[in-house]
Amino acid sequence: MKKFRKVLDGLTTSSPGGGTMGSPSCGSAAGTPTTAAPTPKEIDVQETLVSENFQLCKTVRHGFPYQPTALAFDPVQKILAIGSRSGGVRILGRPGVDCFCQHESGAAVLQLQFLINEGALVTACADDTLHLWNLRQRRPAILHSLKFNRERITFCHLPFQSKWLYVGTERGNTHIVNIESFILSGYVIMWNKAIELSTKTHPGPVVHLSDSPKDEGKLLVGFESGTIVQWDLRVKKADFRIYYDEAIHSVSWHHEGKQFMCSHSDGSLTLWNLRNTSKPIQVTFPHGKIQKDGRKESCKPILKVDYKTSRNSEPFIIFSGGLSYDKAGRRPTLTIMHGKAITVLEMDYPIVEFMTLCETPYNNEVQDPYAVVVLLEKDLIVVDLTQSNFPVFENPYPMDIHESPVTCTAYFADCPPDIIPVLYSIGAKHKKTGYSQKEWPVSGGMWTLGSHTYPEIIITGHADGSIKFWDASAITLQMLYKLKTSKVFEKPKPNEGRAAELVDDDPFAVQMVSWCPQSRIFCVVGISAHIILYRFSKYDANTQIVSLEVRLQCDPEDVISPSENENNPCFSEPHSGSHSPQPHHQHPVSPGGGTPESFKDSTPCLKVKDRVVRVPPGYQAELVIQLPWIDGEPPQQISSLDINSAYGLLAFGNCNGLAVVDYLQKTILLCMSTLDLYGAADPYQRLTRSPRRNRQSTSEFCMRGLSNFYSDSKKRIRTSYQSLTELSDNQQSVDMERSKSPTSDHVNGHCTSPTSQPCSAGKPRIPMGPEGPRLARRGPGRPPFRKAQSAACMEISLPVSHTEGYASRRAMLQQLHGVTMYSHDEHHTATPYCWSDRESRENSFSRSRSSSVSSIDRDTKEAITTLQFGESFGRKSDTLPTPCLWVGTSLGVIILIPMSIPTDQEERMEEPVTIGPCGAVLMLKGSVLRFGFLDCMGAHIQSPYEVWRDLNAPEDPDRPRKRKLVHYSPSSSQDTCGEGHLAIVCSERQAKVFLMPSQSCLFVHNITESSFVLRADVVSVWNSVCLACFCANGHVMTLSLPSLRPLMDVNYLPLTDMRIARTFCFTNGGQALYLSSPTEIQRITYSQEMYDNLQEMLGELFTPTETPEAQNRGFLKGFFGGNAHTFDREELFGEAAAGKASRSLAQHIPGQGGVEGMKVAASGAVGELARARIALDERGQRLGELEERTALMMTSAESFSKHAHELMLKCKDKKWYQF
Repeated sequence: MKKFRKVLDGLTTSSPGGGTMGSPSCGSAAGTPTTAAPTPKEIDVQETLVSENFQLCKTVRHGFPYQPTALAFDPVQKILAIGSRSGGVRILGRPGVDCFCQHESGAAVLQLQFLINEGALVTACADDTLHLWNLRQRRPAILHSLKFNRERITFCHLPFQSKWLYVGTERGNTHIVNIESFILSGYVIMWNKAIELSTKTHPGPVVHLSDSPKDEGKLLVGFESGTIVQWDLRVKKADFRIYYDEAIHSVSWHHEGKQFMCSHSDGSLTLWNLRNTSKPIQVTFPHGKIQKDGRKESCKPILKVDYKTSRNSEPFIIFSGGLSYDKAGRRPTLTIMHGKAITVLEMDYPIVEFMTLCETPYNNEVQDPYAVVVLLEKDLIVVDLTQSNFPVFENPYPMDIHESPVTCTAYFADCPPDIIPVLYSIGAKHKKTGYSQKEWPVSGGMWTLGSHTYPEIIITGHADGSIKFWDASAITLQMLYKLKTSKVFEKPKPNEGRAAELVDDDPFAVQMVSWCPQSRIFCVVGISAHIILYRFSKYDANTQIVSLEVRLQCDPEDVISPSENENNPCFSEPHSGSHSPQPHHQHPVSPGGGTPESFKDSTPCLKVKDRVVRVPPGYQAELVIQLPWIDGEPPQQISSLDINSAYGLLAFGNCNGLAVVDYLQKTILLCMSTLDLYGAADPYQRLTRSPRRNRQSTSEFCMRGLSNFYSDSKKRIRTSYQSLTELSDNQQSVDMERSKSPTSDHVNGHCTSPTSQPCSAGKPRIPMGPEGPRLARRGPGRPPFRKAQSAACMEISLPVSHTEGYASRRAMLQQLHGVTMYSHDEHHTATPYCWSDRESRENSFSRSRSSSVSSIDRDTKEAITTLQFGESFGRKSDTLPTPCLWVGTSLGVIILIPMSIPTDQEERMEEPVTIGPCGAVLMLKGSVLRFGFLDCMGAHIQSPYEVWRDLNAPEDPDRPRKRKLVHYSPSSSQDTCGEGHLAIVCSERQAKVFLMPSQSCLFVHNITESSFVLRADVVSVWNSVCLACFCANGHVMTLSLPSLRPLMDVNYLPLTDMRIARTFCFTNGGQALYLSSPTEIQRITYSQEMYDNLQEMLGELFTPTETPEAQNRGFLKGFFGGNAHTFDREELFGEAAAGKASRSLAQHIPGQGGVEGMKVAASGAVGELARARIALDERGQRLGELEERTALMMTSAESFSKHAHELMLKCKDKKWYQF
């Protein structure tokens, strides 16, 4: 425990302006105290966090495996494994048992093979490497690897209860690997020995390997060309060879080993009998019809077939593909042939793999299939085969996160305990029906709730406007409630107003969310520049949604055209004034000019339902705020939002300015440009200039940005789900994209950032003199918005070094926040003299102003990047905290706006809220990202909130509904530490701690110089608070509060695409999450406490289970069925008989699984004790069974002895001829 004591008496402020403005000179070393204003008492903060409290690691991954490639199932352990193109492996069991493993090479997983009931898994990867994973620990690890050097792996087969793995290669050879030692055997089946000597062509790669159910010493080898060979492993020669005209895709045995079925590339199925292999006994085209000319339709290949017998019914023939080519547009199908019945199941996505689940693991017994697991490109379904209509099982895993592409995320830990049951009860009413009534068949593993659990909720916003609430408690994920924001609006109709231009895009896509769990008020920001406010109710209601329009947009009257002697366009900031409260049915006055003509085109992007609608229980829309179109141009997207239920206020901003709405009275309180918020306290001292000529053409130029940005950016950013999939397939295009340098536009002899455009970005600057070309206004067919910036569908190259420039960085932040934003340390000015990069960045806001250095107000729009309501001190002279709005901008400026809010409930609904003039103005380097507040003892101050009350509940005269507010006043500890509180502000570059109300900077820390912060938050860890940051170079950092002392800095995740930047978020308890792929959410922890308890929280993949006994074959079957049980693979494949394989053929690589297993064993004593207890119980159970069997044998022996004695007595006196 370290104690920090800061004596403030007699110290002076860091700036001569009385401490109202920060200076870069105070940006000293980490945690360095700076000069501060005098205060009568000392700050006494005891910091308890140390570096040993932090440890970063991944916890669990949720969602559907992205780009799956392989599937495997252990029929005894009942666990499922899915391999992916990126080298990941997901292992699933009962709900709660969900494990993710990653191959370091990142090579695609070609095939998976379980060592059935052994707690191990073999993976074959595209880099021709075999890996053996140990599943007997909670975090699986690789035990062995075998790298093939000269041949490509195409197929693997591991017989049940065998330790020899058959590996087929692209050259047509079959190698054999010992699973225990992972060493290659000298026994090889060469392709030229497998085929006849007279054959002149190569048979192709090995596509199938399987041992005969009748005799394990016979191996069936299928080649791609259509050749099938049964190889006798004992005598090392072929029993028979089949040459078929069509290519083979798969082979499946009948359990008796006398027949097998093949699927072919022409859509046919052939059935072969071992008695006569000259031709198939049956050839069928399941989906091929005979045409009028007598020929069969050409069909697509049947990629896989399963031939499974059933004890009580006809065999099942299950296959994928085989449809006729002439039926274009048909969805992928799985066909189930059961007797004469043929059932075709249409799938939503292409089938990657399927696997039939059977009752027995033995291939020479009646299979009795009961389910089919179908792995699709974007879904996992399980079909119930025991019912005639083949229903699907309800999937207990959260596989539908990507049902619509995820565009934003929010993470809330330690929620009120009653919120999860309430959301679940509401969401359960809308669940789908028609599922199979049987239990989910993938039921392996073991999972317990654990002792370190608390309510957690994850919220995901999607491109179709839907919102999903997920229960994330105890590292699981379960769907709670789904909300569709599109129901608030009328459906866009073709060729009707603005909807005609939006119908092909995602007009309802969610951009950000704000949720207060205590008051259950929920706010959604959409990409069409709209905000929807929801209240929660347990009752349905008839309601009419109130709509407000806010003209928060750059006005053409405020755009200044260039003078005759200047080539660069020159713009002033939009000028607007605050508004008195307006009734909701009126349009607020335009900020800058309120003529009736300016409202001719004031149309919002979406039309709100203007009728009374019936809303079900759950979240019910109460208010919609929209930014309308002006002069044919779309509004700028909203970049920041905050809502406070105690104040009844909602604030939002974009690159034009700030608006504050009273959602209780449904009025607009404030609508101002960012420049007007400063008043006389503008730190940049921007001057007002009078308008010049050709105003119209300049206004046209000012308002073009977003659509042009869309057209220029879509080459780099993949905004559709399909394009991302195509991109991922082409690694070369990704590499080329990453190698591009930041774009520069060379106009007028100097370099300009591509994002330094007014209002939006992406349009090259055009000289606009009297003879310059007149810019054409956008045609009616141009889309006003780029397609929804799905966090699941974006990839962009980001510079992380100091020398790679800032143009791409700005473009990235543009995509991150949905608007063009600027930081004061990023301006590239056209000065006649040269500034060094560092000097211009650090001193651009404090240098003297000249006519040649005016790009700040000519070329930039200062965006509102973050907002937060709270009890604070708006001015130095304040003695008591009042409601304030903290505003952070992209130029690193912090503005405090004090407010006066009526406290009485009746007055609050009738009297207007008064917003005072701008209070303090503070500054940091870089765009402001986050605010946080501590009291003088270092405790976290939460924003005040209103306790939830159901407005639709029946009236109770004895208990009238009143607003109950909960305040966390910063002056509550004034008896010990004096009045005031600490304000933590984090920007892209640095963090500062200010003492309020003196506004003095106590501590400052330069977080990064070579990169920039993407996400920051003040979070609770270990009963204390810290500042957590995630940088664009992949570093995750934590800083102590209030001293800003570095506690952890881990290079965790290199930022390679926008998806991570848009979805990364921190929460309390030392946890965070991000979208690791378009379909998966990755949760991480940076708390040592959770890291220590993680082993207890994770599920057990392997549970000791007795292998089912094989059925007794009987005397006749054993006598005539071959000598399968006398086959000894060790004798054939061992080093003594087969010799050693060539060293150059494959290289053995030992894994770290043994070491990891020792670590797990050392740290997981509880798990070991549990396993030992289970083993003892099993041993006792087996001993009991043995005792019972011994007793039965003794009874049987006594009975036999008695009967034998009786028979002897009966036959004692008989002669031989009497028998």
